Amino acid sequence: MPDLAHERERMIERQVARRGVRDSHVLGAMREVPREAFVPEGLQEFAYEDTPLPIGAGQTISQPYIVALMIEAAAVRPGDHILEIGAGSGYAAAVIGRIAERVYAIERHETLARLAAERMARLGYDNVEVRTGDGTQGWPEVAPFDAIVVAAGGPAIPQTLKDQLDIGGRLVMPVGDSQREQRLVKVTRTDATHFEEEDLGGVMFVPLIGEYGWAEDARPRRPAEARSFRDPAPAQSIPELIRSAAEPLPDLDDPAFGALFDRFAGARVVLLGEASHGTSEFYRARAAITRRLIEQHGFNIVAVEADWPDAAALDRYVRDLPVPPNTEPPFRRFPTWMWRNTDVEAFLAWLQVWNMARPRDARTGFYGLDLYNLSASIAAVLDYLDRVDPEAAAVARQRYGCLTPWAKEPQAYGRMALSRGYAACEDGVVKTLREMLDRQLEYTGQDGESFLDATANARLVKSAEAYYRAMYYGAAQSWNLRDTHMFETLEAILNAKGPDAKAVVWAHNSHIGDASKTEMGAVREELNIGQLCRERFGDAAALIGFGTHTGTVACASDWDAPMEVKPVNPSRPDSYERLAHDSGIGRFLLDVRAGVHEPLRRELIDPRLERFIGVIYRPETERWSHYSACTLPEQFDAYVWFDETTAVTPLPTRMREGPEETWPFGL
Repeated sequence: MPDLAHERERMIERQVARRGVRDSHVLGAMREVPREAFVPEGLQEFAYEDTPLPIGAGQTISQPYIVALMIEAAAVRPGDHILEIGAGSGYAAAVIGRIAERVYAIERHETLARLAAERMARLGYDNVEVRTGDGTQGWPEVAPFDAIVVAAGGPAIPQTLKDQLDIGGRLVMPVGDSQREQRLVKVTRTDATHFEEEDLGGVMFVPLIGEYGWAEDARPRRPAEARSFRDPAPAQSIPELIRSAAEPLPDLDDPAFGALFDRFAGARVVLLGEASHGTSEFYRARAAITRRLIEQHGFNIVAVEADWPDAAALDRYVRDLPVPPNTEPPFRRFPTWMWRNTDVEAFLAWLQVWNMARPRDARTGFYGLDLYNLSASIAAVLDYLDRVDPEAAAVARQRYGCLTPWAKEPQAYGRMALSRGYAACEDGVVKTLREMLDRQLEYTGQDGESFLDATANARLVKSAEAYYRAMYYGAAQSWNLRDTHMFETLEAILNAKGPDAKAVVWAHNSHIGDASKTEMGAVREELNIGQLCRERFGDAAALIGFGTHTGTVACASDWDAPMEVKPVNPSRPDSYERLAHDSGIGRFLLDVRAGVHEPLRRELIDPRLERFIGVIYRPETERWSHYSACTLPEQFDAYVWFDETTAVTPLPTRMREGPEETWPFGL
């Protein structure tokens, strides 16, 4: 179990204060209230994640930032009497109670109301009263209130609640024409009959069910009041705007599929994402786009989220390069299906045929950017130095000897380095890379391609040493080391191939979308390849994300567990994926660059949830395991949509029979 007091402070700093909540009353109250006491048994370790969590009865405890934002907007102060509607677990009422003199909380689910009241009693919060009832009718017998906070979205602000505000009182509530499109609204009562209204931005809450809210069947109980808090609703809903802007995609095998991406051919780097590591349509689409960019637009680098030594085996196949002795079979470690699948095999077969019709120096290479295969990279560096500089090889062997005991299980090195309090092997691996780079002219005179391979492996060893050490200090540090390594490797390949080199990158959406436009950067201080490419190449970097609504996916339930094919849950109602699904178009390209579809871009700019499935998929905890808030039109330049998708078909990992041309996956 993590140190929850530390996690609470970290939550306040990263998720709340850093996003702009400055009210000292709010920040102080959140420090006092243990959020873990308000979530169900078994979810305490997630209590300080930036996400809602289920609490039963189809309800959730709101994410910490939203709780803080609403309390700050309501300007809760000592001495106030507050009404909170949609008490749920009681967490927000407890936070408010650390500031206000008295809190009256209403929850329509009797079980949740009872549990919330029990928590208040157990924690000693005797200034918070919880009851079961219809929140849309308020609590007239104890009105007026200095502020009302409504943690559920309605079609309009009930007049009953406005009437229960004191003069100068504030009401904060989500409002929207549908339960999927809401705005957070602040109402201030200026006198007996007048109210000022302010739009605080887009949000997504559970529906406000009651006499003056939504009915159980999602229809408003009463006609919605006129809403002056924002401009008139757009003539089209967001799904309708998507339908108007979307460019339907032809079959994946149709040459016209790739042609739709010619608009990005002027970029130096085109980054193609995926919403999971096990979806066939994502691999096939990237292959079709990459073929077009290679055939028609001179791209000569395919760089993928795979380890350098494994990808190098495939590169030797597609470019007909000699195979070094003692080469490990590629992609035999978990997750084997990520690159050892029929879709990748088909692309490599095409690339090999394409390259064989071209001069050796005009062939397109296939390169890995990642840093996990430490043992193979150590072997590759030593083999290279044995050939070109035996004395340097002897020195490197001695330096790498520090890492050798952990080469097959580098996580163990991280634990050791942490316990000893220093980077035990850092100096040696850094010196080996630096000396190889210092002797670049000498070494490349013998074999430039081999030098690129060797230095990439040396860079992997250096980065992997730091990565596995950082794993034990924090997720952000290790993530940033990994993505910085991948970006530096990409830069090294581009530099080696010359000023006219152009690269296509295949990696997960979490790596190729601009991290600064997502929770990754805003909350967790993580960067990624997409962000670094934008900073380095500007408009010469094109970031293209992929998404799906449902289908099947190849994945595992835990690291190193067997591959399974699991059904993908339908996308959440409060996600970008659901907006794309509701457009009614099965597959499309959506250009979200500034100036292309501005009405749609304005509607999409408010942060929403986006789904990220890696090699692990846990549909039973999908909301907090796989969704994160993003600003899609700033995260990507374009978005590729497949409404229903299928799992990749893995290739066997045993020795395969067959002719020599099967060798990339048949070693």
